[in-house]
Amino acid sequence: MTNLDAVLNRFNTAFIIFKEHMEDIQNKSMGLILSGGGVRGMAHIGVIRAMDEYGMSAEMVSGSSVGALVGALYANGNSITEMLSFFKETPLFKYNFLTIMKPGFINTDRYFDIFRGYFPDDSFETLQRRLHVVATNLQNGEQTYFSQGELIGPLLASAALPPVFSPVELNGQLYADGGIMNNFPLEPVAGKVDFVLGSNVSVVGRLEKKALKNSIQLTGRVTGLMIYAINRPKLEACDLLLEFKELENIGVLDRKGIEKAYMVGYDRARIAFDGLLSG
Repeated sequence: MTNLDAVLNRFNTAFIIFKEHMEDIQNKSMGLILSGGGVRGMAHIGVIRAMDEYGMSAEMVSGSSVGALVGALYANGNSITEMLSFFKETPLFKYNFLTIMKPGFINTDRYFDIFRGYFPDDSFETLQRRLHVVATNLQNGEQTYFSQGELIGPLLASAALPPVFSPVELNGQLYADGGIMNNFPLEPVAGKVDFVLGSNVSVVGRLEKKALKNSIQLTGRVTGLMIYAINRPKLEACDLLLEFKELENIGVLDRKGIEKAYMVGYDRARIAFDGLLSG
């Protein structure tokens, strides 16, 4: 056997193993968990692009805050281009709808008609995948999962980050950002699928002392640590968890970071999927 033959044999063996691993994963039912995290959540779209390229498809999706919005677009069958356009063209991260009449700087209700353009049926039941959305009931101090009936209201509620966005009234109750009480909603999916893929964009890497110079920075750091600590057991329960330290320098409402966060998610997911499939 020549050196070339040996190389070809190793290549063929590796390809067969890769193909078998891919088929094994593709044959499993998959659940996709998408965390909150503002603009950083564009990394979720990159993950979904990589999933498509590797033949992976989630039959069940659960999301909080921006993860709920990305999850809804994915469950709705929107393309990657349409998902990115939604966040680039919809004034979610702009201050177009300022208000002094509600408990929030931006009137969340003003987004309803915009969302209707993407979800004309306004219904969970018409989505192509099962979707679970979590929001926080501000009056009862409880988290609530939505998975049937009207869609747009729960989406707006799940992404209504206080005090920037005003709460959303649903069934006589005021709701706000799902990430307040559950930034990584694994619960609706756990035990119902063969494989759980998690995408967490609420990262908490090491900070230098100079990054904690004022009370705003300190408050943000403490909040981030609390959210991560609360959700850590659920993050570790995923069959594959994607986290993105490169997102730390992108602000939660920094529209300029949309494309960068998207590419970080795509590149990181491809590396992780290669590792998973190579066994």
